[in-house]
Amino acid sequence: MTPAEQSRHALEICNLAPVVPVLVVEDASKAADLARALVAGGLPALEVTLRTPAALDVIRAMADVPGGVVGAGTLLTRDDVKAAKEAGAKFGVSPGATAKLLDACAEFELPLLPGAATATEVMTLLELGYTVQKFFPAEASGGAPALKGIGAPIPQVKFCPTGGISLKNANDYLKLPNVLCVGGSWVAPVDLMAAGDWAGITAIAAEAAKLR
Repeated sequence: MTPAEQSRHALEICNLAPVVPVLVVEDASKAADLARALVAGGLPALEVTLRTPAALDVIRAMADVPGGVVGAGTLLTRDDVKAAKEAGAKFGVSPGATAKLLDACAEFELPLLPGAATATEVMTLLELGYTVQKFFPAEASGGAPALKGIGAPIPQVKFCPTGGISLKNANDYLKLPNVLCVGGSWVAPVDLMAAGDWAGITAIAAEAAKLR
């Protein structure tokens, strides 16, 4: 799968909703219910970060939820890509980009949303064919003003900014012409997940789905 093909798939996923939930899930038994709650609220694209021992099991459980499109976040190595694809991930997200990681996504045919934080990083990925990228860490890298600045000379790249984004500042990004969607963890609060308050999560997701 070429970088251009990966970006076409990433574009489709980013256009599903204005917010991609960034999920850190410790308990795989709650995964399917969480996915159903988010999908019911209008957020079908789900990024499960590989930051917990349960992450791959979470992806497996979410992959079977109707209407959901589950992906793997925090991809760092070839092994991460292989494991995520085998678990059922339909896309991948990385905090940055290395040659080995990009090669692995091509090898295992996993559409990647590669991370970039500077104009040079954006240009390097663009040269390879990645026209859809992740701007990370968004707030720490200058926020919406920085991304607006990058968009002026490099308008052909579209972004999903992630990192420090909440309901309060999401629209600062979403109003930019080079932003497709944002990634955020606020749509799945830890306390609501722990309590199994799926209706509460659906309500938050519905609010997020109305952004832009």
